[in-house]
Amino acid sequence: MQKYSVNQHLIENILSWVTTGEIAIPEIQRPFVWDSSKVRDLMDSLYQGYPIGYLIAWQNPNVRLKDGSMSKGKKILIDGQQRVTALTAAILGQYVINQTYQRVKIKIAFHPIDERFEVQNPAILKDKTWLHDIAEAINGKTDLFEVADNYFELNPDVDKKQVRNAFSGLINIPKKQIGLIELAHDLDIETVTEIFIRINSKGVVLSQADFVMSKIASNTEYNGNDLRKAIDYFCHLAIAPEFYRHIVDNDQEFAKTPFFQKMQWLKVENEDLYDPDYNDLIRVAFTSQFDRGRLADLVSLLSGRNFETRTFEDTIAEQSFATLKIGVENFINETNFKRFLMIIKSAGFISPKLIRSQNVINFAYIVYLKLKELQVNSVAIESYVRRWLVFSILTGRYSGSPESVFDFDIKQISQKPFDEYLKEKEEGELSDAFWNASLPQSLDTSVASSPYFHVYLAAQVKANDKGFLSKDVLVSDLISLRGDIHHLFPKDYLKKNGLDRSKYNQVANYVYMQSEINIKVGNKAPHEYFEILMNQMVESNLQVSGLANEAEFMANLQMNCVPTELIQMNIEHYSDFLILRRRLMANKIKEYYFSL
Repeated sequence: MQKYSVNQHLIENILSWVTTGEIAIPEIQRPFVWDSSKVRDLMDSLYQGYPIGYLIAWQNPNVRLKDGSMSKGKKILIDGQQRVTALTAAILGQYVINQTYQRVKIKIAFHPIDERFEVQNPAILKDKTWLHDIAEAINGKTDLFEVADNYFELNPDVDKKQVRNAFSGLINIPKKQIGLIELAHDLDIETVTEIFIRINSKGVVLSQADFVMSKIASNTEYNGNDLRKAIDYFCHLAIAPEFYRHIVDNDQEFAKTPFFQKMQWLKVENEDLYDPDYNDLIRVAFTSQFDRGRLADLVSLLSGRNFETRTFEDTIAEQSFATLKIGVENFINETNFKRFLMIIKSAGFISPKLIRSQNVINFAYIVYLKLKELQVNSVAIESYVRRWLVFSILTGRYSGSPESVFDFDIKQISQKPFDEYLKEKEEGELSDAFWNASLPQSLDTSVASSPYFHVYLAAQVKANDKGFLSKDVLVSDLISLRGDIHHLFPKDYLKKNGLDRSKYNQVANYVYMQSEINIKVGNKAPHEYFEILMNQMVESNLQVSGLANEAEFMANLQMNCVPTELIQMNIEHYSDFLILRRRLMANKIKEYYFSL
């Protein structure tokens, strides 16, 4: 079966279809990531007659309307958005949204004598031999003769025939052709993705969230564009609260919507623990509302797919948009979002660097929203969310095939009490063998970003542990204030004894320690720097540490999971030390987990 057709179209026709909406560019308001020089190069390629690649469009399926008639879907541009946006900027003179979310114009200048393009700059504006903005000549508002006459008036000595030929080539750029690959409307998302990868020589993989955003934005009947903007703008505001002013100034229509009212709280919000992108927001909103985990299903539902009859129906599309809207509103709700973050912080995860997996925090938010919808007791919700978050990290639950696991988990949560499901998973995956053997083995790593080490640090934060050899400074302070991780067996000491990076950088050798204390410890063997510390405590000369007596000292070792044997150790004991400390760290994580 032919899965797509390939046709050549005039650039001016493509731009006309974009302007009229026959081809939807769903991300037209999202950041234009090309720099201006790439726009210049694109125009030069067209002028020279070089190919600029193919555009790929996927036609929305034909949908059966409520009156029984069929509605032909519009085309969605799924590859070539940057090129088309560049063309609308350079040829039509339209604004683009740049990477800092500012509305700007990209003006390309043309030198008809040298037949050269350049990004407009102050020097070019002062040089009368340049046409300062090609859009003024190409967009049809000024004819060729007027452009040429104006140029000759400023440059009377030029070769007029040469300049006219150059201007003629410039104005004919919209008459150049570009290939458009149109994918059949009845293809499923997996096939579309496969075709896209095979056609696209760069091997770029479109995320399924991109397809979802395309479906949302291309639907005008159910306010898809407002919904798409709500998703996009929330994610921008979460990272850059100052973007609020941009929306108010440049998108007054959206600023009047209930969506915007519900996200205004972000304009003074600087929390960066969870900065979702549109992929995260869509996934959470969809899974929590539809009890499904595969975004391909959402693409189908937004298209109106009836999974039983395999047809497309307008009523299903309408209901799917309404349900997704609820999910998005729940996600961006100030109370929901802030309470969820409070729960995450109460588990000790106070910094984004302690949570390396977006899938983990996404599903934790799904658990929160789902349990709230099921009217589970609020105190129980807090405990369940904390538990599930840490359980997911410790077991690497969403590191393999996250969509399949999302789908499985949400169905289970929807069908049985959460405490039953959680207990079932704990009994299966957090056995004594996990705590006593598997977890200590997982801590045998030199990777400081290890999720197991992060859980250990979260356990320290929750326990209000002090930094190593610190009397008052908390581990949480050192993490929040970008404190440094240091070595119990000093790094220089281990290097001097011939150990390589993978050995001296073991996470079991790491502690959060004040830099000034680390400097005093220096590159001495543990038994040497501990002897200095003990002597200072006896003499009440607390230069290395503020710990005043042996009880404080031993408590500090315990909270940092430092085996007391370290006090007497040197290089010969390093391997034994790592084994001892991994066990202590694993025990602390276990106690922490069951306290959540």
